[in-house]
Amino acid sequence: MPISDISSDFSIKEHIYYLNHAAVSPWPVKTATAIKQFADENTQLGATQYLQWIKVEQELRENITQLINAPSCDDIALVKNTSEALSFVAYGITWQPGDNIVIAQQEFPSNRIVWQSLQDQGVEVKLVDLYQKSDITPEKSLMLATNEKTRLLSVSSVQYADGLKMDLEKLGDFCQKNNVLFCVDAIQSIGALNLDVQAINADFVMADGHKWLMSPEGLGLFYCKASLRDKIKLSQYGWRMIENQFDFDSLTWTEAKTARKFECGSPNMLGIHALNCSIKLILERKIEFIEQQLVKNSRYIVKKLETIPEITIQSDTATPRISGIVSFSHEHISSETLYNELMAHDVICAMRHGNVRFSPHYYTSTEVIDGAIEILNKIIASAHSVRS
Repeated sequence: MPISDISSDFSIKEHIYYLNHAAVSPWPVKTATAIKQFADENTQLGATQYLQWIKVEQELRENITQLINAPSCDDIALVKNTSEALSFVAYGITWQPGDNIVIAQQEFPSNRIVWQSLQDQGVEVKLVDLYQKSDITPEKSLMLATNEKTRLLSVSSVQYADGLKMDLEKLGDFCQKNNVLFCVDAIQSIGALNLDVQAINADFVMADGHKWLMSPEGLGLFYCKASLRDKIKLSQYGWRMIENQFDFDSLTWTEAKTARKFECGSPNMLGIHALNCSIKLILERKIEFIEQQLVKNSRYIVKKLETIPEITIQSDTATPRISGIVSFSHEHISSETLYNELMAHDVICAMRHGNVRFSPHYYTSTEVIDGAIEILNKIIASAHSVRS
């Protein structure tokens, strides 16, 4: 698919060099249009079309199911964010004193704090340095940390700070063979890279919609393997999580048989309309194409950075590891200085783990990347002239 065919998907102002999809994505034009239409409908008609809204909600579940290759849309819950879904898992499992959980030391706080909060229940949390030994892969480091008391291994599909893409199939296969629950925080890959929940033998997968899924904050997805749904006890209750959700008069109830059991109250209908539109765009463009183009953009950024003296690329750029995140630092200029100057010049990026982080998406043009690199070069040259 030619780049020209996707250039109209977004309408970012020309002076903005947007390289921050690993944080918060701009909305596609179609998604913004859907949000405006929904707002106009609410303004003029209120909830007159609520039955149609329910159909959009069901369509969203079906589209998520297709995107991540879940067995059924019954396996999909619509949640507020990744942290909420992780909490469902953490506080839904019946833990025994002495159980342990294995996670990476480099995890984003959402995929660390929730497990550490279980320590007062006698649960041990093992923090594994993914880079502790150069002759051992990150996956092997995680696997070596497990033992007969390990109940769950939780990992990000892509590490947020440096973009390390994990071999989820290897980890999922290991967990399945060793009776360890496998939980994947996929916020840095769903919408950017192909992720098949069945191929990786995942028990739980969660992701927010505001990064690579290019939707507003406040709505995400939670995949729970069907065989585990009844084993996860609930910590939130309300009208929506029961089987007969619209039977308001009954004094008896049972939990929903589907993953809707994790949705306790009224749905985020605005977010549902937006996320559904963004995912439909991803399905239309095809995730295989999006991944191919995204990796191409990341490699182009790497190539450009490699021409700048004293720049060190902190991301693993090998074929199995590269993602949509490229992190780097400068030998003599602090990352904080680089980040502040880049942002001041409309290069929208992030600073993570002491490095500057660029994260393009599939539609990002080489002109945008070239412009950002040109500004970076000017910032470095200016800093050198001050020092001299």
